[in-house]
Amino acid sequence: MTTPRAFLVENQRQSERLRALVGRLSDGDLERSVGHGWTVAATLLHLAFWDFRAAVLIERFERQGVTPSPADVDVLNDAVHLMTGAIPSRAVGRLAVEAAERVDRSLETMSDRVLEALPGAGPPFSLDRHSHRREHVDEIERVLG
Repeated sequence: MTTPRAFLVENQRQSERLRALVGRLSDGDLERSVGHGWTVAATLLHLAFWDFRAAVLIERFERQGVTPSPADVDVLNDAVHLMTGAIPSRAVGRLAVEAAERVDRSLETMSDRVLEALPGAGPPFSLDRHSHRREHVDEIERVLG
């Protein structure tokens, strides 16, 4: 049987993969296409946004209780994509790592009260931040070879 916070180990493992990936990316790598009009930098900004959103929600849930926080995922992803060119690519990599670290800390210190109430938050909130990170780190690594 897994513990209620078993997700923390894999979240941390994927955060470490992300940190290592960002640490070895060149400026040229950041501008490489991952397909569908997205670059490596845009993908990292996407990861940063969703991890920051999760961290902010956890902080709000601790203060105010868990309530649904619906989001139009496609609209938010499109909006994040539009911001990519306005933020230096190197800074986007740092943001992705910072966001992963912040949400990991928030999840580690999250109260049992919030953890137990989280099913009430509904999608797109997920404790399993590792799934999203793994998906995109794998995608970037495939593009970079």
